[in-house]
Amino acid sequence: MEIRERILETPQGRRLDVIDGGKLGDPAVLVHHGTPGARQLFQGWLSDAEEKGIRLIGYSRPGYGRSPRSPGRSVSAAADDVAAIADHLEISRLATWGYSGGGPHALSCAALLGDRVVAAATIASPAPYGAEGLDFLAGMGQANVEEFQAILEGEAATRPLHEAAAQGMPVTVEGMIEEMESILSPTDQAAMREHLGDWFVSILAEAVCAGADGWIDDDLAFVRPWGFELAGIRVPLQLWQGQHDLMVPLAHGLWLAAKLPQAEWHYLPDAGHLSLLVEQVPAVHAWLLEHF
Repeated sequence: MEIRERILETPQGRRLDVIDGGKLGDPAVLVHHGTPGARQLFQGWLSDAEEKGIRLIGYSRPGYGRSPRSPGRSVSAAADDVAAIADHLEISRLATWGYSGGGPHALSCAALLGDRVVAAATIASPAPYGAEGLDFLAGMGQANVEEFQAILEGEAATRPLHEAAAQGMPVTVEGMIEEMESILSPTDQAAMREHLGDWFVSILAEAVCAGADGWIDDDLAFVRPWGFELAGIRVPLQLWQGQHDLMVPLAHGLWLAAKLPQAEWHYLPDAGHLSLLVEQVPAVHAWLLEHF
């Protein structure tokens, strides 16, 4: 697969780091990375996209990788960034999916970009903080509980924690598993060791290469109003969630499914958080392609 890398400029003068793989005329699918994360696309996704004839696109949200920070950004800001990327790449219609912290950003595109988005999917997406009927932290592993407790105190309080985590990011798969032990179920540890580990270590290193700003801004955006209404989503939608998820517990997926009854809900009793990225992305791609 041909891979193109570029820095694009938005109408507001901000730069976005974009990776673009596949044939230019193929149906375009844009991926929203997790938190923390960056534009890198897992080789298994690229291989599946090539087999299916998909042009697969990733980008680093502001503050990650080579995309400069946009302080105070909301989840809804992703829609403007995706529109700018599509304009630069001369793409009139696209599908989109997001995993983990990328899920809300995919939902923002589904809500705000109208007919430009043909369909959207989320994999293990968090629900809005403060949502009625949802205990946001219940069921999360200790590392995530501590992270969100800090972010709720504001940027000044959480910056030392995030910066220390960014500077101390493990550089080996086993080191990463040890560091993330409280938020990795056994099925996710297996996914790391057998499939995702090298890519995961690499994407986190790229994510924080310029510091923790993107990570901080993502977390701040999650606990503030997202800037759009879920009820505004009219495009075909899929939601995927695993039972053994210690990063985004099942209750988040159930809450989203209840608020988005038109969505195709996929509950996997044997899956975790990261294992979904190995096992289910081909099914997501196949479903998105049906809507072009």
